[in-house]
Amino acid sequence: MELDVVENAPMRSFHRKLLVACCGGPLLDGYLLSIVGVALPGISAEMRLGTTASALIGVVALVGMFLGGLLIGPLTDRVGRRAMYTVDLAVLLVASVLCVFVADAWQLVLLRFVIGFAVGADYPIATALLAEWFPRKQRARAMGGVIIAWYLGAMLSYAVGWGLTEVAGPAGWRWILGSAAVISALVLVMRHGTPESPRWLVDRGRPDSAAALIREVLGVAVDGDELVAAREAEVRRGGLRELFRGVYLRRAVFVSVFYACQVIPMWAMYLFGPTMLAAFGLDSQNLSNLGSALISALFLLGCLPAMKLLDTAGRRRTIIGSFALMAVPLAVLGVWPGAPAAAVIACFCLYAFFAGGPGILEWLYPNELFPTSIRASAVGLAVALSRVGAAVGTYLVPVSLEQLGTSVTMFLGTGITLVGLLACVLWAEETLGRSLTEAASARRASRTGV
Repeated sequence: MELDVVENAPMRSFHRKLLVACCGGPLLDGYLLSIVGVALPGISAEMRLGTTASALIGVVALVGMFLGGLLIGPLTDRVGRRAMYTVDLAVLLVASVLCVFVADAWQLVLLRFVIGFAVGADYPIATALLAEWFPRKQRARAMGGVIIAWYLGAMLSYAVGWGLTEVAGPAGWRWILGSAAVISALVLVMRHGTPESPRWLVDRGRPDSAAALIREVLGVAVDGDELVAAREAEVRRGGLRELFRGVYLRRAVFVSVFYACQVIPMWAMYLFGPTMLAAFGLDSQNLSNLGSALISALFLLGCLPAMKLLDTAGRRRTIIGSFALMAVPLAVLGVWPGAPAAAVIACFCLYAFFAGGPGILEWLYPNELFPTSIRASAVGLAVALSRVGAAVGTYLVPVSLEQLGTSVTMFLGTGITLVGLLACVLWAEETLGRSLTEAASARRASRTGV
C-alpha cells in the first residue's frame, strides 16, 4: 500500500519540526490551565471577587475545552487538519492579549472560555496530523512528547508566574495571563508552512494531491492510482455516526472510560497536591509545596520509560500493568492514613510515575483505533470527556477530604483506578507495529497479538 511510504519513512528534520509545532498546543494547555491559579489571588483582590466568581474564572476554561474538543474534532475531519491548524493558535494569541485589558470579571470569564475552546480544539487537530505524518515506529514517542509538553507547560507557568509576581506584585496578574500570548506567537510561527495530512487527502478523494505532497515532503515518488486503493482499504463510509456503531462504539467507550479514570485522580493530585498532603499531616507549607513539586516532576518522568514499554511490551500490557500499579499506592494511603510524611510523598510519587503509560495512551489510542474519517472526532470526544473528569476531580476532592476524610478519599481514588483497570482488561487492543489502517480496522480488532 502506497501510504506505507509515510509510515515506514525514516525520521527527518520535517518530522522533528512537526513534533515541536504540534506539541505547542499541549504546552499551551498546561501553561494556560496552570497560570490562572497563579494569577487568581491578584484578580480576586483587584476585582473584589467572591468565591463563586473566582471558581468560575478558574474552571470555565474546562467548559470551553469540553466544547472545543466536541465540536472542532468533527469539523477537522470534514475540512482538513491544516485548515484548522493555525486558526486555533491565532484565537489563543488574540484572547491572551485581550486578558491584559479586561475591566470586568465577566470579560475575563468570556476570554477564559474562548481560550479553553481553542485549546480543546487543538488536540484533535494537532495529534491527528502528527499521527498521520509520523513513522509508525516513532508514533508512541511522538505522543509521549505531547503529554510531556503539557507537564513542561504547567511547570513553565509556575516559573513565569512567580517571576512576574516578584516584579509586579499581585497587580501584575494581567501580564501573567497575557504572557501566554508570547508562547502562542512562537508556536504560530513554528506552524507556518505545515503541510496537510496526505492520509486525509486520500480519504477525501484527492490522491493526486496526496502523491504530490509525499513527493515534496519525503522525496519519494508514489502513484496516485495506488493511493486510491489505499483509500478503499481504509475503514470509513459512515461519517461521524460511525463513531457510535459496532466496534467503534466499544472503542469510544473504552477510550472515554480509561481516560476519565486516569484523569480524575491525576488532576486532583496535580491541583490539590498541597491540600491533600496537608490532610495527611504535612502542615508545613514548604514541605507541602516541595512534595507537590516532586509529584509533578514524577508525572513527567514516568512518561520516559513508558515510551519504551509501549514499543516493546506493547500498548495493551503497558496500560493494564500501569493501572494495576497506580491502584496500589492509593490503596496503601487508604489503609494507612497516618503514614509518615516520607511514605505519603512516596505513594503519591509512585502513582504519578506509573501514570506515564496511560498519559501517553490518552492520545495514542484514539489516533490508532479510529479511521481517518473520524480520527479527529474520536480525539475530540476523548478531550471533551477528559475535561468532565477534570472538573469532577476539581470539585469533589476538597469536598471529599473535608466531609469523608483522607482514608475514604484515597479508597475512592483506588476504586476509580480499578474501574479503569477493568476497562483495559476487557477492551484494550494491541496496536503495536500496525499501520494506522490496520490498527483502525474493525475486522482486525485484537486484544492479544500484533
